[in-house]
Amino acid sequence: MLFGLKKPVIALAPMADYTDRPFGLLCREIAGKNFVIFRQMVSAEAIVRDSAKTLKMCEFDEVERPLVIQIFGAKPATMAEAVKIISEKFQPDGIDINMGCPVPKIVSKNKAGAALMKEPELAEEIVRAVRAVLPTRILLSVKTRLGWSRPDEILSFAPRLEAAGADFLTIHGRTKTQGYTGKADWAAIGRVKKILKIPVIANGDILTTADSAECLRQSGADGAMLGRGALGNPWILKQMFLFCHSEGVQRPKNLLSQTRKILHPFGVQDDNLNDLIKIVLRHAELHIAEYGDKAITTFRKHLLWYFKGNRVDVPEIKKFRVELALVDSLTGLKKILGRLV
Repeated sequence: MLFGLKKPVIALAPMADYTDRPFGLLCREIAGKNFVIFRQMVSAEAIVRDSAKTLKMCEFDEVERPLVIQIFGAKPATMAEAVKIISEKFQPDGIDINMGCPVPKIVSKNKAGAALMKEPELAEEIVRAVRAVLPTRILLSVKTRLGWSRPDEILSFAPRLEAAGADFLTIHGRTKTQGYTGKADWAAIGRVKKILKIPVIANGDILTTADSAECLRQSGADGAMLGRGALGNPWILKQMFLFCHSEGVQRPKNLLSQTRKILHPFGVQDDNLNDLIKIVLRHAELHIAEYGDKAITTFRKHLLWYFKGNRVDVPEIKKFRVELALVDSLTGLKKILGRLV
């Protein structure tokens, strides 16, 4: 079992500027303990330079466990040194090496992320170097993609990561060239799963409980990782756990009807709008406690996810979202939300 969690494992993806401590705490409060949190990625170079800001990003509360810290970099010695610092200072449940990010800043400037798929020997060396300094109780994973430009590149890349010492892999069902366009190929993840002995978590285009079950059915993966589907929708992590540990995976033809029987997202039904507002305000309070009173401006991105036009029945939703995009205080946010009830 991964992190002592029952398979299929449910995971919250490491999303830059989103999967931080406030969001992790909120997800734990709402969705419980039956999933693993992958924190937003941090720079190995910044860790070894003793960057206070980057080290702060690695902090977490005990209630957030099981928790994995994701790190990116392209120098084996630097990656190993950074991981040693993180493991000794923070003692996470896992370390995840980013070998899948397609963003130019990571790929071109740092030669990291998905760029490592073009350097399999270097990727192996990084995994071996990190595993050598990591206590055995801390799991080592790699998050990667189907390939740089071809979806079959993972078939030779993944076994090398396994041989180098990775405890499990998370595979996004697209190539680097695709970025986030097109459709994630869950069946391709399944072909990788068949040739590995270590667990595989599937990622990409998992936005609903039905998606998670269908992804697991097609891929045969040991778990499903949810990214954007959790933004403005933290309760879905509990939905996914309940659904994927019920008949959902075994009886895919009944996915939609079974989904409705388990849980409804807050906001879909009018009588749940009060609950949604409570959750939004709780998240805002956690965010401000972490980043300071003026941080409501960086919380705006979450507000736009909570109040997506197709999620809640709010009159003049576009005008309402404009107000949320300009909110500059917690008091102002409470006033705006107060008009809904």
